[in-house]
Amino acid sequence: MIKDILVEEIMSKNIIALRRNDDLERAEMLFNKYKIKHIPVVSSDVVIGMLSYSDLLKICYAETTADEHDVDVVVYNTFTIEQVMSKNVITINKETTVKEATQILAKGDFHALPVVDCGVLMGIITTTDLLNYYLKEY
Repeated sequence: MIKDILVEEIMSKNIIALRRNDDLERAEMLFNKYKIKHIPVVSSDVVIGMLSYSDLLKICYAETTADEHDVDVVVYNTFTIEQVMSKNVITINKETTVKEATQILAKGDFHALPVVDCGVLMGIITTTDLLNYYLKEY
């Protein structure tokens, strides 16, 4: 296994991002369309937060007698992206090694790291990306 491989070699470069004024219905559509679990929230391409699919699910467990779609609409109209997203996001740069990214994710309570260059979002690396890399190497 190459120990000094950089995250830019294995990160997802096809960036799916949300803006702070997007709504949660758009977020759900992106999660489902692209089969992803984490979406960075940006302002002028600078990361200001991270929304995970589990964040979205947590707010949808409201008690109601309405059908599932109606619950989602009511909940999504009650909260904003900024209210639901994680705000204290750890970012890494594209020169971070795979080992360093793994160490950060292993110690944290999150499963994705936005990759930035001079503060601008360039990609994202997830625990799934890392697991796939390690499987390929062994």
